Amino acid sequence: MSAFRWEAVDAQGRVTQGVLQADSARAARDQLRAQGLTPTAVTATAARADALQSTRLPTPLVTLTTRQLATLVQSGMPLDQALTAVAEQADDARAAQIVAAVRTQLASGEALPTALARYPRTFTPLYRGLVGAGAETGRLADVLARLADYLEAREALRQKIVLALIYPAIVTVIAFAVIAVLLVYVVPQVVSVYQQSRQTLPWLTQALIATSAFFRATGWLWLGLLVVATGAFFLGNRSASFRARWHAWLLRVPVAGKLARSLDSARFASTLAILVGSGAPLLRSLDAASEVVRLLPLRRAAQAAAALVREGVTLSRALKEQAEFPPVLIHLVANGESSGRLGPMLERAAEELERDAERRLGWLAALLQPALIVVMGAIVLVLVLAVMLPIVSMNQLIR
Repeated sequence: MSAFRWEAVDAQGRVTQGVLQADSARAARDQLRAQGLTPTAVTATAARADALQSTRLPTPLVTLTTRQLATLVQSGMPLDQALTAVAEQADDARAAQIVAAVRTQLASGEALPTALARYPRTFTPLYRGLVGAGAETGRLADVLARLADYLEAREALRQKIVLALIYPAIVTVIAFAVIAVLLVYVVPQVVSVYQQSRQTLPWLTQALIATSAFFRATGWLWLGLLVVATGAFFLGNRSASFRARWHAWLLRVPVAGKLARSLDSARFASTLAILVGSGAPLLRSLDAASEVVRLLPLRRAAQAAAALVREGVTLSRALKEQAEFPPVLIHLVANGESSGRLGPMLERAAEELERDAERRLGWLAALLQPALIVVMGAIVLVLVLAVMLPIVSMNQLIR
């Protein structure tokens, strides 16, 4: 199927336009006539259905599209008209084509989650699951609005993490680059002057000369090892057993482990809150929420908790028995179960966990920045001392 951009006149004489999927231009015109429109122009676009299926829209763009669709559906507009309006006002051509394609699939009789599943790189299983739950319970507009809030919160948290860690990352890269230039290029030229004088050099200078010679002789080897290690890590990360060991080690790292645990627990709680709030059954909500957890120990704990709930155990007790989730989540879930307000309590738990993650992120950034400065200063001090000590020794001999 190909994508076609069309322009047509409706029964009232108004000109409308959009994008739809069809096998041919003639089939596209037939679709428009079936909708009560008189096509005036139908032109094929460069994008094909298979290309759209491999397209991945950025999260902010998906959030904006979801927010627009939620607003239109909440206003009482039928879903097919809302999709058409979103496609027409989309500034991004890819988003317009995907939304138009979803509308075409709906017109052909497919369910909304099935139509979204044709574009897995844009609409995640969580997205499709939430939309399906909203469609089944008749609360699609509310679910879309909450889904847009969820995506915005995820993106805002991701940006905070990036902004907090970008400075230490830049400092680390620059530090290693400066040290490499000093050891490989600057130090040998400066120290060669001392070697020509045939004087006994201080041990620190001799160690610096030996280190510089070692890295000059094996520099490409170290670079190759770094590339191989990076490639091996990404290849090994495809294995579930390797990821499980890596994630288990990450959770044991001070500060960073608790930060990762809080982030994943918040993701689990907020997803479960949206599903429960949309009227989805608890067991189905647990299965869907477990899939969004990224750390394998926590995901397996969530799946084990779902199995216990299926056997009749309360959710709070099932989560507590896994000993993986933060106590605040367990206590608030227990409170929600006893008061009959599980959805709001899960939302509150997600908010508390996100605030905890932000605090820990601030601590991590506050620890990394001075630590990097101290390490960089210590290395520069050693280099300066190694270069200056022979000069001090020569002055003492002259005196």
